[in-house]
Amino acid sequence: MRFLVDVCTGSSVAKWLKEKGHEVCSVYDECRGATDDEVLEKAYSENWIIITNDKDFGEKIYKENRIHQGVIFLRLDGQRPAPKGSGLVRASPVDPPPEAEGNFGGGNVGRE
Repeated sequence: MRFLVDVCTGSSVAKWLKEKGHEVCSVYDECRGATDDEVLEKAYSENWIIITNDKDFGEKIYKENRIHQGVIFLRLDGQRPAPKGSGLVRASPVDPPPEAEGNFGGGNVGRE
C-alpha cells in the first residue's frame, strides 16, 4: 500500500511501514513545512493514504468534505512514535475503533 506519513506522526512510523514492504512518503523527510492543505492535495493527487495524528485532517475531511484517498487517524494516547506502528497492525480503515464514534463532526465515522 502507499502511505503518506504526516510530520507529526513521526519518522519511526514511516520507517516501520517501509520495513513492512509498503511504499511510503514521509512528510518529515520529503516536504517538511507543507501545510495540511498541501499534504491533503499531495496525497490525493499522488494516490497516498495519509497516516496522521493531527485532528485537523478530520475537520477538513468530515466538516469541509475535502476529497481524499484515505486517512488513518493514529491517536494513541501516551505513546511515543516508536510503538505507534504496532497500533497500525490492529487498525482498520474500514472499521474504525469505537472511540472514533462522535469525533470529527459525525457519529458515523467510517460506517454506513
